[in-house]
Amino acid sequence: MEVKYKRVLIKLSGEALAGKTGFGLDNDVVAGVVKELKAVHDMGVDIGVVVGAGNFWRGRQGTDMDRATADYMGMLATVLNCLALQDALEREGVHTRVQTALQITQVAEPYIIRKAIRHLEKGRVVIFGCGTGNPYFTTDTAAALRAAEIKADCLLLAKNVDGIYDSDPKINPDAKKFDRISAMEFIARGLTAMDTTAVSLCMTNKIPVIAFGLNEPDSIRRVVSGENLGTIID
Repeated sequence: MEVKYKRVLIKLSGEALAGKTGFGLDNDVVAGVVKELKAVHDMGVDIGVVVGAGNFWRGRQGTDMDRATADYMGMLATVLNCLALQDALEREGVHTRVQTALQITQVAEPYIIRKAIRHLEKGRVVIFGCGTGNPYFTTDTAAALRAAEIKADCLLLAKNVDGIYDSDPKINPDAKKFDRISAMEFIARGLTAMDTTAVSLCMTNKIPVIAFGLNEPDSIRRVVSGENLGTIID
């Protein structure tokens, strides 16, 4: 099968890995994601992954907590998801490396862009943990940054909704879904499906973003193959 995007950065939300429980890891969901990643990998696509941590930690869950402290806790929480994905991928025979923006050398490599690109060239899936390594930046921004650094053809935003809407479809049943929206309009409308800093970074580096539902059958493979799925931000 032909592919439209040869190198992709996939942003997985932590909540998507939690399944219906909304917390922790759902083994069936993780297995399903890994099955899709393996299928795309077997098509010859270079894959980088950034994972959120909303299934373990989201923002200042304690109201008086220092923002930087809460953000560092979130960065550490992403490593749990990274290691779970790595383990599941390698059990399926896919060579994988985890690189973290904070040094945790007992379990992962420190993030080094040249090593990351070399891993991709050797056919390894590279999972990037700990966000950007800095507080006040989201994992969406980390995904946009890593996409730019590895020169990804596209950033795939795998979410628990099937695209970008003009309002929250979980709250507003009349919410309108966009098939395509410019980065400037996304920012001007104040949409929140992706962090505006991340959208701006992708716009500056001319990296299209495709937001789609992770729970749709073969969604990652279909997007990589060029099928119109979800919403394109460009």
